[in-house]
Amino acid sequence: MSAAEKDIINNRHAFFEYHIEEKYEAGVALAGTEVKSVMLGRIQLKESYVAIKDGEVWLMNAHISPYSHGNRNNHEPLRTRKLLLHRKEIARLEKETTQKGMTLIVTRIYWKNGRIKFEIGVAKGKKLYDKREDLKSRTIDRETRAQMKEK
Repeated sequence: MSAAEKDIINNRHAFFEYHIEEKYEAGVALAGTEVKSVMLGRIQLKESYVAIKDGEVWLMNAHISPYSHGNRNNHEPLRTRKLLLHRKEIARLEKETTQKGMTLIVTRIYWKNGRIKFEIGVAKGKKLYDKREDLKSRTIDRETRAQMKEK
């Protein structure tokens, strides 16, 4: 992350549920009130995913809360939004999802040079034992840090 980037939101749940193989940076086509809501961090990615249809990349099920001062021009909270990527990147993502059975999810949203960017992760679902292993290693790390701090 460079100095010009500032995180708006991180999808920590994605790292718990999936193994992230690759990451891509995508722009997004948003309405004016959506931009203001995202700037305030009023976006929820819990059930969201990325889909490729007709050579275009779409963000599905992301909930952007209506802007408080948006009056009648406010946006619909659950509408599908178009993600902007290069044609070669779209082809690569389509190949990953169709041939290898990977899933596309948003891992974080951030500012970069005055624009909102979405980081898309090419992910593979974790099994239950993988999640348990992660929890165990995290607990061990936490305990060793606590013991080192005491000494």
